[in-house]
Amino acid sequence: MKADKDLIDRLSHLARLEFNEQEQGAIQDDLNKIFTFVEQLQKLDTTGVEPLVYMNEDWSVARPDVQEQTITKADALKNAPSKDSDYFKVPKVLTKK
Repeated sequence: MKADKDLIDRLSHLARLEFNEQEQGAIQDDLNKIFTFVEQLQKLDTTGVEPLVYMNEDWSVARPDVQEQTITKADALKNAPSKDSDYFKVPKVLTKK
């Protein structure tokens, strides 16, 4: 597949983008490079190759999510400019119509 001016025009219309002639030429060159690379990938024999979900054996390296209290209410409210006994007070931002 080759990228031509019509393809760039259709893609730019769908993406709601505008390009000048120089930018269209650069995009056309980039798309042609991508298409060439994909054509090379399609020539590879992948018979018997299982699809990968993860690139390595370690699928989750994040720590477990453990609930803990690291700050007290009093410490959290200590520097608040306006507060109630248990809550931050903020100015009203929504109005009823």
